[in-house]
Amino acid sequence: MPAIAALPAPASVHQRTLDNGLRVLVHPVHTAPLVSVWCWYGVGSRDEVPGRTGVSHWVEHMNFKGTINIPRDDMKGMVERLGGMWNGYTWIDQTTYLETAGRDALDQMLYLEAERMANGLYAPADIESERTVIISELQGGENDPEQLLDTEVTATAFRSHPYRHPTIGWLEDLQRMRRDDLYQHYRQYYIPNNATLVIVGDVELDEVMRRVEQRFSAIPSGIKPARAATHEPPQMGERRVVVERPGTTAYLKVAWHAPEATHPDFFPMLVLDAALTGAKGVNLWASFPGLVPQRKARLYTALVEGGLASSVSGALLPTSQPFLYSLSLTAIEGVRLPDLESALLEAVERLRTQGVSEAETVRARKQLRARLVFENDSVTNVAHQLGYFDTVVGPEFLAGLQAGIDRVTAEQVSDVARRRLSRKTRTVGWFQPQE
Repeated sequence: MPAIAALPAPASVHQRTLDNGLRVLVHPVHTAPLVSVWCWYGVGSRDEVPGRTGVSHWVEHMNFKGTINIPRDDMKGMVERLGGMWNGYTWIDQTTYLETAGRDALDQMLYLEAERMANGLYAPADIESERTVIISELQGGENDPEQLLDTEVTATAFRSHPYRHPTIGWLEDLQRMRRDDLYQHYRQYYIPNNATLVIVGDVELDEVMRRVEQRFSAIPSGIKPARAATHEPPQMGERRVVVERPGTTAYLKVAWHAPEATHPDFFPMLVLDAALTGAKGVNLWASFPGLVPQRKARLYTALVEGGLASSVSGALLPTSQPFLYSLSLTAIEGVRLPDLESALLEAVERLRTQGVSEAETVRARKQLRARLVFENDSVTNVAHQLGYFDTVVGPEFLAGLQAGIDRVTAEQVSDVARRRLSRKTRTVGWFQPQE
């Protein structure tokens, strides 16, 4: 499907709030007879405490296991029988569920999400089955050197903030949690006044709201949980972590503390990353067509074309509280990690002292604008972006995304690189393969 628009115009997104607190966003798009429904909850791994890490992700799994009125086997094929797709994910700030299908399936999709909000089963046998599945998923991730290194670097970069915990949780917590822990978490956070329902596609506003009221208005609101406002103490010096495991390839990751999405430094850092490693956009869900444009990116030309790394990538993600900006590299066979690290940090220091050019900044802004178009190439992606930013950042952020990028100057990028990419605030991680 061709791109719908660079970004949904604010006037085209209709916002309503039910009496029970459920926030509803409706964006009619009549380019195809499709509808995408996403239900977002303000809960993620940042809302977990030691001993219960991974509970939000586990609850997400359980909410695919049937409800009081939808048997598990019926739920599994409910959307697929209508020719659609369904899924969900949990991350540090949010949990979400989605269905995309033909417009005639709208009522069934709303029914499914209302049941998921109010009537989860949490059968003990299903909980034990999912314990095995999730622990297997965790162990599979630990067998992936890049994923394991990312987990270790994140946990080392943060001392007190719950962003340090992996979304899937720590193994010991997953082994100990019980049904009451999961069900209590579900009932605490899965309430309408902690949720946002997003509907994008071939719909009419009045009909959509009539159906939403019919399905959701009887669900009672609850006491909305207060989200922890933990502040990570300033980092006073470089931190390092070395992972030694069997493997054949060496990996390097360097991370710095990064601003939350609403901070004035966020957009300059987004442009900085595009100049260093190529523009990725700001959509966690979409799988973009084509590769990241890296041909003229600084670190690609210096390290990949320079014969030291087979790949280099950067990651700056929009979060509600300060997270990380990271650079990840895969060493070419025969290249030692100390040499690769030295070359990377030399390139970063050169950037800090010399800044970026106007041409680099203009190119980075253009690439990011193109990614914003790719991020809205379907009703599913549009619905994701609306719900993600409304839940994680706030309702006004998405509308100003493109303008925020367009305002960034070369001076701002150079300034944020100098202040944010310092030695004392970085965490360096090595994956050193062992025979």
